[in-house]
Amino acid sequence: MNRLSVLAVGALVLGLAGTGWAQKSVSETVASKVTATIETIDSTNRLIALKTDDGKVETFEAGPEVKRFNDLKVGDKVTFHYTESLAFDLRKPGEASKAGGGGASGSRGTGPKPSASFYKMETATVTVEAVDPTVPSITVRGEDGNKITHKVKEENRKALDGVKPGDRIDISYTETLAIDVVAPKSK
Repeated sequence: MNRLSVLAVGALVLGLAGTGWAQKSVSETVASKVTATIETIDSTNRLIALKTDDGKVETFEAGPEVKRFNDLKVGDKVTFHYTESLAFDLRKPGEASKAGGGGASGSRGTGPKPSASFYKMETATVTVEAVDPTVPSITVRGEDGNKITHKVKEENRKALDGVKPGDRIDISYTETLAIDVVAPKSK
């Protein structure tokens, strides 16, 4: 089964405690932010070493898509804003899907320092094959025909109330990444 179906079942099973299926639509978002300082730049090999506030250093290769590589300077602060969200809608057999298509895009910033943003969305529909409230567990089949069964945590058992075989779940998985670079503040 593809990654999207696995994520959807995980979110379904873990993320619905207390929401109730009467709501029909559920979404969950996780966001993180990391700021690092450019420690070294290897212009010949297009390598950038970034040091985070906790002292970890990682080196990254800036591919040809980084058009303003020469605008980067040692001491610049680089901030990564990452967001991951999962949304799903329960629908009954015969009810039309609300899921849109997937896609990806990216854009470069135009400020004094390099910046960029990226967006990727995948959509899928799974069909509920079985619900076992005694275990508790749910089995779904993806559009590719593969099935996955996932055990529901006891405290999330109520999330399965009202869900039955034949129900369809539309899933949208979205990732965004924004990268900003700013020059260090003058002292």
